Formats: sequence, C-alpha cells, structure tokens
Amino acid sequence: MALGGRRVSRDLGNGYELSADRDRLDRAAVHAYLTTTYWALGRTRERQDELIDASEHVVGLYHEGRQVGFARAVDCAAAHFVYLADVYVLAEHRGAGLGLALVREIVEHGPFVDRRWILHTRDAGSLYARLGFRHHERLMQRDPV
Repeated sequence: MALGGRRVSRDLGNGYELSADRDRLDRAAVHAYLTTTYWALGRTRERQDELIDASEHVVGLYHEGRQVGFARAVDCAAAHFVYLADVYVLAEHRGAGLGLALVREIVEHGPFVDRRWILHTRDAGSLYARLGFRHHERLMQRDPV
C-alpha cells in the first residue's frame, strides 16, 4: 500500500509491522509511554495530540496489532531541516533492531529523504549514528527561562 507515493505499512516479521497510517495510532498508548521519558515528562495528552497533528509524518511500530513504538517528523522547511522527535520502542521489544527499523523507515522511506535531519538525545546516539546522524559542532540550544 502507498500513500502519496510512500509506503503505508511494512511487515517486519515475527508479528511486527511499521505503519505510517496516523489514523491507526493508539494515541493513548503513545502518550502513556512518552510521559515516562526524560524529554516528555509531564506533557499533557492534549499537547501530545497537538504535536502529532502538527507533525508532517508519523510512523507507528506494532506487534500483533498493539502499539509498541513511535516516531514523528516535524518539517521545519523555512530553516531547511526536519526534526525527528518522540522516538521510542517499549523496553520489552528492544534489542531486535526494531528501533533501527523504525528510525530508518521515517528517515529513509518518508517524504523527507533528501533533507537534513536533526534530533536531541542523551541515550541513543549510537543508534542514530548507524543511520548517518552525527554530533554537530555548530548546533547550539537555548533552554526556556
């Protein structure tokens, strides 16, 4: 199946599937997990839904139909980059290359293949490096006051 020339879903075997169908997302499950992370702690369900809706591309990871992972891409066209956000795979499904498959799907098979990508991470840099991400000496960040 394709949506605008893009794959909507891909079978990974062993009951796992990637899907770019945003209507299939279990938003409650995505929110429940993300609010336990260091980057989205305290994020409201309403805000999470707004972020999903504002994201140009989303990919869900499913095991036997249940949401077990997620990633979203935010197009920052005016600044000439795409921001990769809210990437996760539930702990009990890690270690089998599913995180790599999830990120590869959104970065290499989505609508922004030819764009520069950025992200923030403090614990998964080695995973992203396998897909060509690198630390950049020019990137700076200003936190809210």
